[in-house]
Amino acid sequence: MPNPSDRRYTKDHEWARRDDGRVTVGITAFAVEQLGDITLVELPAVGTQLRAGQPFGTIESVKSVSELYAPLSGRVAAINPRLETEPELVNSAPFDTGWMIAVEPSGDELEQLLDAAAYTALLQDAH
Repeated sequence: MPNPSDRRYTKDHEWARRDDGRVTVGITAFAVEQLGDITLVELPAVGTQLRAGQPFGTIESVKSVSELYAPLSGRVAAINPRLETEPELVNSAPFDTGWMIAVEPSGDELEQLLDAAAYTALLQDAH
């Protein structure tokens, strides 16, 4: 699955896309591939303040439990309510219906993240 060019990426395999003043956040197809079948996603409450690079939740799969890291600082404006009962959406559509949170950013950190080409190169270097 190619990495969409309309978003930015972290070295921790999260993606961030600007959406009408908010930034939607999820994990990449590569992260999903590494995790396997997702069984639980724990997300912060709306209103939680995030700091870039700090954990904001956890994701559990049949293989492991992993932390989710905030790609940028800001306030959680929304969470994906479907993940509470349908965590497998992250497996089937990590770049679409499997999004996790929407953030009202407190700065301009989004532009500091990797673009799709740089993220794809990072993955290729890792193999």
